[in-house]
Amino acid sequence: MDEHKPPIIQTTTGQKDIFNEPVTSILKPNDIPLAPSSASWTSDDEVLASLGYKPEFKREFTLWTTFSVSFAVLGLLPSFASTLYYGMGYAGTAGMTWGWLIAMVGIQSVAASMAEICSSMPTSGGLYYASAVLAPPGWGPLAAWLTGWSNWMSQVTGAPSVNYGTAAMILAAASIQNPEYVPQNYQVFFVTVLLMLVHATMASLPTKRIAQVNSTGSTFNMIALVIVIILIPAGTNRVSQGLPRFTPSSEVWGTIYPGTEFPAGVGVLMSFVSVIWTMSGYDAPFHLSEECSNASIASPRAIFLTSAIGGTFGWVLQLVVAYTVVDIPAVLSSDLGQPFAAYLIQCLPQQTVMAILSLTIIAGFAMGQGCMVAASRVTFAYARDGCFPFSEYWSRVNKHTKTPVNAVWYNCTIGICLVLLIFGGTITIGALFSIGAIAAFVAFTIPIFIRVFFVGDRFRPGPWNLGRFSIYIGSIACAFVALMVPILCLPSVTGRNLSPSLMNWTVLVYGAPMAFVVVWWAVSARKWFKGPKVNVEHMMLDRLEAIEGQEVLRPGEMEEVQKV
Repeated sequence: MDEHKPPIIQTTTGQKDIFNEPVTSILKPNDIPLAPSSASWTSDDEVLASLGYKPEFKREFTLWTTFSVSFAVLGLLPSFASTLYYGMGYAGTAGMTWGWLIAMVGIQSVAASMAEICSSMPTSGGLYYASAVLAPPGWGPLAAWLTGWSNWMSQVTGAPSVNYGTAAMILAAASIQNPEYVPQNYQVFFVTVLLMLVHATMASLPTKRIAQVNSTGSTFNMIALVIVIILIPAGTNRVSQGLPRFTPSSEVWGTIYPGTEFPAGVGVLMSFVSVIWTMSGYDAPFHLSEECSNASIASPRAIFLTSAIGGTFGWVLQLVVAYTVVDIPAVLSSDLGQPFAAYLIQCLPQQTVMAILSLTIIAGFAMGQGCMVAASRVTFAYARDGCFPFSEYWSRVNKHTKTPVNAVWYNCTIGICLVLLIFGGTITIGALFSIGAIAAFVAFTIPIFIRVFFVGDRFRPGPWNLGRFSIYIGSIACAFVALMVPILCLPSVTGRNLSPSLMNWTVLVYGAPMAFVVVWWAVSARKWFKGPKVNVEHMMLDRLEAIEGQEVLRPGEMEEVQKV
């Protein structure tokens, strides 16, 4: 190949200039990856090769099925039901109405900025890969290390927290049918473990089957959400209790329930844990991008749509509950052990309550399965780069299903261990939710922060981008997360009233592992962990960090090649 000609890739339609790819390539002419002699690369394979990875999955996800997985992971109805204790308990209906709107400004900013980065580098490594690429010279491995571990913690806690909420609803439904039955912690534990095992089995299926299952589950989630939004206001029996059909708007929007000992404004911010945890599943399309066709456009669209549609429908559901709840303290202290079930009993006939709980339980089952799938792809991507002990096992792709089965069961085992927090009480198991919220948004924001404050206008966007608003939206995202991380670590009580059972253990359960990760980096990992193990370096910033033993383009040379 003439070294003065633009780099060429062999594609299904012939030869193609690699610089026409929707991502930036730094490949020299003699380093162009060629498809195996038995097959040519598709356009998606070319993009992945430009980022330094060989194709390992079947691309059987579309925009719809990718959106279906992320919407299933979002799981608005079961997510809302699982976190009602925090959304309603910290600030009452005010946090559920205008509080949700305020939170969504920050959340949608994070989602939009993440989607822009996804379009530029659609890999399973996702945020972890982006942090390594965008970080200043010499800081890439550390940025990837911190992002990867924080993101993995959010992913590995996703399925157990969702399944815990679903298990609690199943037993609450049994308690409603038989008032003499009071759910016990060990029973919730065993039902949760059963759900984990079933979901791990389902997540080990071939990609096509997983896509079909999640498409069905996501469709059911949407239908169930609409049914519940209509059914609650239509079927409420508040009038028969001598109450107005709906609580007056002045009370719903203007009264802040004193659920914490902090000032009212801080209580509203603390209630955002419900919004943040509910809306933390939209990164799934990023991790599925190596299995998605037209990933540079379909994956970011799925991210943005999941957050936008989920945020809108979530707010409507919040309004419905805020206008129909009868007694907030009774909801929070019910013996049922599930605030959503206690709320339904207050304002609906028993048959309607059971119908809604059934819909929510099925939707929660679909959500847990989606979480298991997304988490396995993250674990696979990080194990591929040697982040975990025994990574060679967790990074294997099953030769029959073409999916990372070992990673699925690795996550399942860890998730079951985390479910043991149930025996510490409601507050302790609640740490799973705040850990998921904090860990996810810290990981979401690290590459956004680097892109906004260190890369700036030198960022090379993909085909889906925010244009001139990119920096402004990214700044809002960073400010929102910087505010919320310490807020989500606050306990609901202070002073003499603070006891171990009422302590917010998030700072310990998230902070201790992350502190260990930092120490591990300082002592050992910095010597051997070099970030994503790609075939070639990815130049987003017109600069290069050479790979050992490999000749690469120098700054300015790429432009000269492109001019030819």
